[in-house]
Amino acid sequence: MKALVYTNPNEMQLLDRPYPSLNQDEVIIKIDSVGICGSDMHAFHGHDPRRKPGLVLGHEFAGVVVETLSQAIPKGMRVTGNPLITCGVCEYCEQGRNNLCSNRTMVGMTRPGAFAEFMSIPAKTLITIPESLSMDAAALTEPAATAVHAINLSMRALHRPIQECNTLVIGGGAIGMLAALLLKHFGVINLTVSETNPLRRASIDQHVSCKTNDPITHSVTENTYDYVIDCVGTKLTRQSAFVAIKPGGVIMHVGLQDWASEIDMRKLT
Repeated sequence: MKALVYTNPNEMQLLDRPYPSLNQDEVIIKIDSVGICGSDMHAFHGHDPRRKPGLVLGHEFAGVVVETLSQAIPKGMRVTGNPLITCGVCEYCEQGRNNLCSNRTMVGMTRPGAFAEFMSIPAKTLITIPESLSMDAAALTEPAATAVHAINLSMRALHRPIQECNTLVIGGGAIGMLAALLLKHFGVINLTVSETNPLRRASIDQHVSCKTNDPITHSVTENTYDYVIDCVGTKLTRQSAFVAIKPGGVIMHVGLQDWASEIDMRKLT
């Protein structure tokens, strides 16, 4: 089969790769649509040491089951799924915190991903795609779930109804736009998306209809927002989030680019 392989920093090649093997409780999917995550781009540029050259990237996928060893997932089913594969038996999985699974593996990181004609994956990670949903839209399920989870988790800590919060989303990429769309769906009126790319700002204007600004030309105003969602995750955006947030406000850090960070501990108090 053909696969798009990350071969070196800033280099990918369309190569022949072996057809996936089928293990117990797994299925093989014929990939129809696949998204390009920001983490795929970081890997492509050589900025993610977890993703080594020789890897097939891609973890936002939709496709059709063509082979199966699972009774729950028949051939012909249209599926997408969770690229995080967990053991189900460790301490964290038993607590329901499977994102912390001690034995977790990841499609497009520790095993071949979806930038290929076919991919194998455990059946337990899959969900059925409704007939009303296109394959292209279904491939965005994982990033959409990321935005949903981030908002559901952080809004519990808000000191007022989310609809009344002056809210800032930092970053207008896929996660940022999905977060902004969800916030509008939840009834947030005072919503701003901060984004440097003018094409992304135009897309946000078209699809979200909220305020946008360019952080390069418009500095963040201190102590302005009740709720800040950082969908970029650099040192600069984390610092901007702390500047922007009001005392007692809530910051949700979704993006994770720079792993090291300095935060204003006094602001936390």
